[in-house]
Amino acid sequence: MTFTSKSRILITGGSGSFGKAFIAETLRQFPTIERLVVYSRDELKQWELQQQYPEAEYPQLRFFLGDVRDQDRLRRALERIDIVVHAAALKQVPAAEYNPMEFVKTNVLGAENLIQACLDTSVKRVVALSTDKAAAPINLYGATKLCSDKFFIAANHVKGRRDLRFSVVRYGNVMGSRGSVIPFFLKKARSGVLPITDPAMTRFNISLLDGVEMVLWALEHALGGELLVPKIPSYRIMDVAEAIGPSCEKPVVGIRPGEKIHEEMITSSDSFSTIDLGTYYAILPSDGSVQRLYQAAGLPVRPVEPGFAYNSGTNLDFLSVEQLRDLIRQHVDSSFQPV
Repeated sequence: MTFTSKSRILITGGSGSFGKAFIAETLRQFPTIERLVVYSRDELKQWELQQQYPEAEYPQLRFFLGDVRDQDRLRRALERIDIVVHAAALKQVPAAEYNPMEFVKTNVLGAENLIQACLDTSVKRVVALSTDKAAAPINLYGATKLCSDKFFIAANHVKGRRDLRFSVVRYGNVMGSRGSVIPFFLKKARSGVLPITDPAMTRFNISLLDGVEMVLWALEHALGGELLVPKIPSYRIMDVAEAIGPSCEKPVVGIRPGEKIHEEMITSSDSFSTIDLGTYYAILPSDGSVQRLYQAAGLPVRPVEPGFAYNSGTNLDFLSVEQLRDLIRQHVDSSFQPV
């Protein structure tokens, strides 16, 4: 689906880290877009965004206060909307372990509410954000996001003859996002101590802008039913600590509840239905329905090797300490200096 001056987009969780980046990049690339609706439940964050984007200068931007737990409110917000980006989620791993039902209500039931509201309105394209923690999940947050992923993929089977496609994008830790390790280390470095959960820990890394570009690509090219995974680098937690605080003490404090040493985005079990699209991988439904769509559209279908897994610990691309410092200056704090 090509963006035009008549496109009408709604983003759930639109006042979060990803949402703010999505708004900025969408307005930069498509300044004449007809409507961009920010749907979120935090009135303060919406108010702050309204100060940044005054109505007189950005008449295409709308703010809609609401929760994905409320299907009626979603349905009202989706009137005359063509495109939906679903970024709303509860995502703090330790909080999920102690408040599981709250995460189920937002991440699972909220996904179902959005799907039903899209089926009842004129929405044509939906892209939902996933997480590396949804692959072989060991924590409640990952489990709820895996359920959400399955809901969106399965929604393609109940759309009937509607011109409606549901797709999912899954990527790793977003550099500089709220609650992630780099902002945490930048703050803790002032104390001279950087707590290390496990020296062997690794994570995937993606910038907010790259995440936005992936979603925009999916909205343009996804056929519906695929789960897209980007080819991105990993980092070692000890390299992040060295990049930020080479002179800091680095005591090992142990992993938090529900954490993994390494993250996966594609498990070996997924390999039998995963194809390589070049910039991205795509995990397809095992029934072959989406693979046939790709073939019918004349798109390349290059299966990965059986048993292939995409793991942050075995990734072939790792960021160096200097690369991490450059990325921190580029995406998190332009004035950053190691301490």
